[in-house]
Amino acid sequence: MGKIKIQILYDKESIRKGLRTGWGVSFLINEEILFDTGENGRWLLDNMNKLNVNIRKISSVVISHDHWDHTGGLWHVLKEREGLRVYACPGFSQEFKKKVRGLKGELIELDKVTEISDDVFVTGEIAGEYKGGYIGEQSAVIKTGRGLVIVTGCSHPGIIKIVSQVKKDFPGMKIYMVFGGFHLLHKSEAEVRPIAGEFKELGIEKAGPTHCTGDGAQLIFSQVYKDDYIPIKVGLVLEV
Repeated sequence: MGKIKIQILYDKESIRKGLRTGWGVSFLINEEILFDTGENGRWLLDNMNKLNVNIRKISSVVISHDHWDHTGGLWHVLKEREGLRVYACPGFSQEFKKKVRGLKGELIELDKVTEISDDVFVTGEIAGEYKGGYIGEQSAVIKTGRGLVIVTGCSHPGIIKIVSQVKKDFPGMKIYMVFGGFHLLHKSEAEVRPIAGEFKELGIEKAGPTHCTGDGAQLIFSQVYKDDYIPIKVGLVLEV
């Protein structure tokens, strides 16, 4: 397990002026695996350019779930990098799958935990709910010398459910960090505090909630995690 590098390419805040911000997330793992693509492809490519990301090095894209703010930049990326592997869930729409294939992407659908690169895994489809209907979502899991790093898109299945699934798939392994969207935007403080507390009980050392987590929930996590809270912003580089 070597050192891993994760670059924040798209999110709602940035570490400096000149970087594009918006709704959705995009994270680059070890310069080769793109996790989600934000809402706007032109803005994502602009950030890549400003952050000196070599798009030719990217070999795979993991899409957490089939929503516009996570798939929006994919089409621009596929036009720039023909033949990319696109990891999706079986439950994604036929429209999404057809569009990926139409842009010459190699569509790979995962229903269980799968290693897609050295020490980088995708959970496969986990059942979630959105507006009263079913939604499938997957997360990335990275093995590091400090423990597992879990990368989430929106956590529609529930952030604790995702973490519990990872603990089941990687028995006995410590979870070092969880970051991404936790989908707590419309939750009350009374609902969020027990979740942040459960993170601590599960032994998660560092937390980086962003995107659909909501400002109120992010504040609660920052109070609970203190120095181990990670503010996720465009331009940030995480090295584990």
